[in-house]
Amino acid sequence: MRDPKAQMSSPVNKPLWRVYLMFLAPMVLSNILQGLSGTLNGIYIGQMLGTHALAAVSGMFPIVFFFISLIIGLGSGASVLIGQAWGAREPHKVKKIAGTAIALGALIGLVAAVAGGVFAREAMAALGTPADVLDDATDYARMMMLFMPLLLVFILLTQLLRGVSDTVSPLLALLVSTTVGLALTPLLIKGWIGLPPLGIRSAALAGFISQLAALTFLAVRLRRRGHVLAPDRELLRDLRLDRRILGPVMRIGLPTGLQMVVISLSELVILALVNRHGSQATAAYGAVTQIVNYVQFPALSIAITASILAAQTIGAGRVERLGPILKTGLGLNAVLTGSLVLLGYAVSGWVLGLFLTQDAVQAQAQHLLHLMLWSILVFGFQAVVGGVMRASGDVLVPMAISVFCILGVQLPAAYALDARLGLEGIWIAFPVAYVTMLVLQSAYYRGVWRHRKIRRLI
Repeated sequence: MRDPKAQMSSPVNKPLWRVYLMFLAPMVLSNILQGLSGTLNGIYIGQMLGTHALAAVSGMFPIVFFFISLIIGLGSGASVLIGQAWGAREPHKVKKIAGTAIALGALIGLVAAVAGGVFAREAMAALGTPADVLDDATDYARMMMLFMPLLLVFILLTQLLRGVSDTVSPLLALLVSTTVGLALTPLLIKGWIGLPPLGIRSAALAGFISQLAALTFLAVRLRRRGHVLAPDRELLRDLRLDRRILGPVMRIGLPTGLQMVVISLSELVILALVNRHGSQATAAYGAVTQIVNYVQFPALSIAITASILAAQTIGAGRVERLGPILKTGLGLNAVLTGSLVLLGYAVSGWVLGLFLTQDAVQAQAQHLLHLMLWSILVFGFQAVVGGVMRASGDVLVPMAISVFCILGVQLPAAYALDARLGLEGIWIAFPVAYVTMLVLQSAYYRGVWRHRKIRRLI
């Protein structure tokens, strides 16, 4: 097995644009895989089991998203600490941080499993699940919650791997998970592998098996490569809640998780506003969102990369490199995200035609897309600035800025502009919020953060 220190390389010794691109390609592909997996699973259930089953599965989304948001938040905190330890060339500390994070993720998953097994029906009823799908929704929810520990550990481990500059292993593991899940779901639905037809529970069981396969693949791959996060004796000994590590993880991770939840809830409010304008507006919203999501993937990936590289640089004691890391991230966002924005404008009619068949709805969707697509570039700029600041452990103010811009700017603007301009006013609220975010994040970066003394967190 290789010495973990031999694997270590610091971003300070390589051209930053090259390091960014090495991160970005696997991360963007991972995002696309995740999106396609969810879409195809929905198609399986809707086509093979019907609308009734799809409605039952959809009722579980808010609960699953809550736990995933929490884990992604905690994972972001742990990956910052791991990035700093990795930059300082301290592999044993990397293992301690990873052990604490995985133990915490597994504990949260166990709590979710127990609570889901006991209160699944009550939770589904509280979410307003229609009575005619409540029994199926309860069965699906109970099984999903039972498998939650494995799902959360898998998501968490992929984040921790990125903290040590490994974005290829998460991509390959996700490819295994997606392939197994998409192959198993229809087989389990129909009972074609020696089991009775499992109906709505098939998606949950296929997800469990696919995640187990992906984790097994990761364990074998990491051990063969002598990876610092391979499941060896040292890492297994460190699978415990270390209070010295847990504190910084929670301080960085919880605000990030909260921010994700707020964003999700705000999107539900926006959707409710759109729904007031009728089914055609809702269809246009769905089609536009599909395109916007794919344009956002590179912007979010660049921001995550900026955060990881900044954390590694802080760990290496080379804080003078933070400025170039930020500038490179902003430049790549301008080039990559900007190119996708331009491409989106150029082919919007054709792409929207893949989702929408009515000419009037397609024209409406294209108009709405043109109103706000450019603002994804602005969104990417502010995300990069926030990512660099998060790498130093400064998360509360950037998080507060984002939450304020969503709750205090976007939603009021959407309501006010909807009353004044109609449907297009709702979409104008997006660039209003994103521009405000960029102005406030940049002001905090220039006026406060840049003048602080940056130190390692652990």
